[in-house]
Amino acid sequence: MSLSKATFLTHLRTATNRHRQPPSTISLRFLSFSSPEEAAAERRRRKRQLRIEPPLSALNRSQTQTQNQFNQKSQSPYYLNPNNPKLPEHVTALTGNRLNLHNRILTLIRENDLDEAALYTRHSIYSNCRPTIFTINAVLYALLRQSKYSDLLSLHRFITQAGVVPNIVTHNLIFQTYLDCRKADTALEHYKQFVNDAPMNPNPTTYRILIKGLVDNGKLERALEIKEEMDSRGFAPDPLVYHYLMLGCARGSDSDRVFELYEDLKGKLGGVLEDGVVYGSLMRGYFLRGMEKEAMECYEEAVGVDSKVKMSVVGYNSVLDALSKKGRFDEALKLFDRMMREHAPPRKLAVNLGSFNVMADGYCGQGRFKEAIEVFRKTEEFRCRPDTLSFNNLIEQLCNNGLILEAEEVYGEMEGKGVNPDEVTYGLLMDTCFKENRPDDAAGYFKKMVDSGLRPNLAVYNRLVDGLVKVGKIDEAKSFFELMVKKLKMDVASYQFIMKVLSEAGRLDEVLQIIDTLLDDNGVDFDEEFQEFVKVELRKEGREDELAKLMEEKERLKAEAKAKEAEAAEAAKRSARAAVASLLPSKLFGNKETDSESKPEGEFQALKEESAESEYAEKITEDVGSTGGETKSDSSSENR
Repeated sequence: MSLSKATFLTHLRTATNRHRQPPSTISLRFLSFSSPEEAAAERRRRKRQLRIEPPLSALNRSQTQTQNQFNQKSQSPYYLNPNNPKLPEHVTALTGNRLNLHNRILTLIRENDLDEAALYTRHSIYSNCRPTIFTINAVLYALLRQSKYSDLLSLHRFITQAGVVPNIVTHNLIFQTYLDCRKADTALEHYKQFVNDAPMNPNPTTYRILIKGLVDNGKLERALEIKEEMDSRGFAPDPLVYHYLMLGCARGSDSDRVFELYEDLKGKLGGVLEDGVVYGSLMRGYFLRGMEKEAMECYEEAVGVDSKVKMSVVGYNSVLDALSKKGRFDEALKLFDRMMREHAPPRKLAVNLGSFNVMADGYCGQGRFKEAIEVFRKTEEFRCRPDTLSFNNLIEQLCNNGLILEAEEVYGEMEGKGVNPDEVTYGLLMDTCFKENRPDDAAGYFKKMVDSGLRPNLAVYNRLVDGLVKVGKIDEAKSFFELMVKKLKMDVASYQFIMKVLSEAGRLDEVLQIIDTLLDDNGVDFDEEFQEFVKVELRKEGREDELAKLMEEKERLKAEAKAKEAEAAEAAKRSARAAVASLLPSKLFGNKETDSESKPEGEFQALKEESAESEYAEKITEDVGSTGGETKSDSSSENR
């Protein structure tokens, strides 16, 4: 049986396709790239694309499927749900013009022009080149480093209102700010809100900041609760967290809990501690128990020649502090010399600013203040830039020992090193000047604090006024009262103090002048108890009735002002009605002209039409009256 040519070709094609295997995807993918590196780069690009753009299948779901997922539990990616909070920007956003902006702001930070950096960031928020959250974090951290807490919180509030999504670093900076300001409860409230609402989880740095801040604020029990929460979230045991907790227990003289925490950490790490950060706190525990031999054995285990423990700069500083506080300053000096020899950044960091602060405290504790200042000045040799807190620490040590000249010398070095004094700096110098019988210099430091834009609290102001009064400088005290009464929220005690001083000096007219200002301000409640205090002072010279006359006069003036205000408002309302009525067409209400000899029915009809016109005009006035007083005054002037 013979086959036609067409039939034969059909059978041949079928047989060939039956044994043909489709080419594998792997071989095609492999042959489409010139090298494995290019293939890996393409895979990374595809992964990034999937993170940025959802697959088409996710966008083309039917309405029924979407409704079912909404009713049950949505399995769609996070970014497809519009109800979820926005995610912070990825680091890949820091490119192009935004990267150039980032570098310009970093330059301002390095030049210590933080005000300009913060202002530049604010102006850029609503520009075509919006700063990334990484740029904003750099400015926030610079402000935190120089203790400019109010500027930091103001900038954070601004970016939040502008819709910039914070990342975990931003939240950590806010926690640190409130804890440094001794507002631990506020920090915990923000942490609670962060855990409940933020689209991210806390990281180990978050817990380190919270636990250290709570310990420094005397909330050890709450810090222990945070540690338990950290454990429940599955975080690995952090020796640094245990160090902060053990240090807090040692400060509270609770040696038992120090060793409990140490055993807990050691058990979780399998009985081997490679990180030596907890050894300083452990030594404190031994010192508390009077076990100096065991404490020094612990010291040898941590920093001995044959030690296998890895000591970080924090661990070194903890050991230094434990030695210097317990009278082992010679060993602390030897360890500090070794730390400076081992310091070889960036490979090995053995000293930091905290190391010099500990040694300065140690020298001051030994009465060797000159050497304390010298070791503090060595910070620049090791590229450790001192901050305001470090200067305040040394100035406080010098002031407490009556070394005001040395303290002023250290204060004079702050400006040259780009460090701004704060309220604590000026308060320390002011108090010491009063102790050294230098009231004029104390007043000068207070004035410098105010002129530099800082806001002294009421306690610092009260110390200033009290010091000036004690040396008989009543005029200066009153001038500072008049200066600060507009800037501080004075309490009743502050008012009564300055009134008492003026009364004893026979200056009752000035007392009445203060009462006059107080009644106008309404910032302090001038209650019966306060009134009785003033009457007692005025009664000394038989001028008790002047207070009642002053208060009556004030009430009369307030009543007149209120009546004038009401009359002006009514006049403006009448003017607005007249202006609206003049703009209405007359045929809306008919002919309003009536003759004096018309019939009563005509008079009644005219009154009715006039009432209707007035009601309509009043309604329109209410509708357009919200445009403001300028329109009303303009209309009034036109009618005149």
